[in-house]
Amino acid sequence: MHINETIWPGIAAATIGLVVLWAYARRVEQFYLRWPLWMRIVNGAAISTLAVAWVIGVHAWLIEPRTLVVRHVDVASEHWAGSPLVIGVIADTHVPGPHVDPARVRSIVTRMNGLNPDVVVLLGDYVGEGEQRIDRSPSVYGSMGDGIAAFAGLRAPYGVVAVLGNRDRSFDRDAIARALESANVFVAAGRGVEIERLNGNFSIVGLANEEDAEADVRNAMSGVSTADRIVISHSPEPFPVLPRGVALMLAGHTHCGQVSVPFLGRPITHLGENRDLACHRVDADGQTLYTTAGVGTSGLPMRFLNPPEIVLITLRGAEPAN
Repeated sequence: MHINETIWPGIAAATIGLVVLWAYARRVEQFYLRWPLWMRIVNGAAISTLAVAWVIGVHAWLIEPRTLVVRHVDVASEHWAGSPLVIGVIADTHVPGPHVDPARVRSIVTRMNGLNPDVVVLLGDYVGEGEQRIDRSPSVYGSMGDGIAAFAGLRAPYGVVAVLGNRDRSFDRDAIARALESANVFVAAGRGVEIERLNGNFSIVGLANEEDAEADVRNAMSGVSTADRIVISHSPEPFPVLPRGVALMLAGHTHCGQVSVPFLGRPITHLGENRDLACHRVDADGQTLYTTAGVGTSGLPMRFLNPPEIVLITLRGAEPAN
């Protein structure tokens, strides 16, 4: 694990917490037999609660964000006429970040290549700085650039297509777009790319994620002529205004809330009234959205019950009704 300015406080807190828990348990052990029953119950419950909180904190801050889940999703769409297409999805790498550095991006690229996707889409937020904490130092630019350069190692017959995220735009839109292009990634921010293949051409349309979602969708799709269309976006929010005929929309941004509370769900999704679009598959009005939990973190450097993920989606036509 790379120890940086957000990891070492977690390690320090875990160490201090363990020492406090041990000291408390030792004290309870010394006086346990002298206490009345109610004090034994109260202190026993307190130790158990603290122990569970310590385990959850260590897992959420230091362990789960370093894991990686590969999700396999099958989508049968009435709006897809060509042969099946296998799509690799990577989002929200946030380099430099507390749990993601260029070396980890390279390992994720290797993992994705092992899945043999036909095409790979990158869904934005490649930089770990921006908005609330803007650090434009040479080290941040260098680490961000190395993280994006790792995408040059992706291997897919129909290439790699990307959009920019909100942090990318607030940090340095042009620099990040140039870095992606240097890594042989097609930046489809507000435009589409038509991809030829023998068993059915298709298009990938990238949204710019500007304030007016309807205009953004309309402008991005204006130059697309193929019937088989996939829309990629950093945020899932434009999904309700997609025109009919889009086979699949892919998005990131939410990190699936990063933290899920049992029985209560995800306290923070950054989607407001569209929070039902915040995580994984949504089917509505004959169209499908998949919002990935992504790889990195933002805000608090932790994840709980929302592990980092990359996704392999098989998109195929729907079976004709009998």
